[in-house]
Amino acid sequence: MDPQDRYVMLLSSLPASERLFLAKQPPISRIKLERRLRVLSEEDAHTLAQVEAILNWGGLPMDTLDTDILAKAEAALQHIESGTLQSIVRHRLEMRTIIAALRRRKQGEGAPARGAVWGFGRVTSHIARNWTDPGFRLGPGFPWVRKAAQLLDDEDAVGFERLVLESAHRDLHRHDARHHFDFEAVVIYVLKWSIFDRWARAKAEDASKRFENLVAAGLGARAVLTFEGEA
Repeated sequence: MDPQDRYVMLLSSLPASERLFLAKQPPISRIKLERRLRVLSEEDAHTLAQVEAILNWGGLPMDTLDTDILAKAEAALQHIESGTLQSIVRHRLEMRTIIAALRRRKQGEGAPARGAVWGFGRVTSHIARNWTDPGFRLGPGFPWVRKAAQLLDDEDAVGFERLVLESAHRDLHRHDARHHFDFEAVVIYVLKWSIFDRWARAKAEDASKRFENLVAAGLGARAVLTFEGEA
């Protein structure tokens, strides 16, 4: 099958998603998505797996950036031919670097030492030089950082996660506008799926915690009755 026909067939079979924060779950289950992805060539499937392994937030903290992940990211970037996918990977890893820096600063740590391996990309040295600025003086490139810092200070974990996921989703949507029925569009769809999945999990965890708090407060049966209807 011609690669272009393969992409058209695959993307046409995938359901469109609702607005990110209105959807209660991804538009398709992971099992069904994996079945659709079987039409990818071995090479494309390998590239997708590499990108997901680096960027998937499903089972990792958002700011996970140890030396192993950084090394794998650098190695993967050497083999990813698509400029769009390289840009997506770099931007997401820089986001993780910023999040890691915000959390380190929140915990009272000082700026990373010069030469220390702690993050990814061009933002590391800039962040270290502007450690005391609320938004690290990252300006238009990362307009969400100052608000993210405030949400961390307020200990609003759900609000923080929502802001970060929204920013990642917006970056994917920007690339999506230039890709319709090609391999990049497939990867973008899968990465968007991961964001929907992450948000669904975050909301479920938040709801469970609120339910536990209601029960602990002695609301008993009323907690059970009102749980499903809470926003």
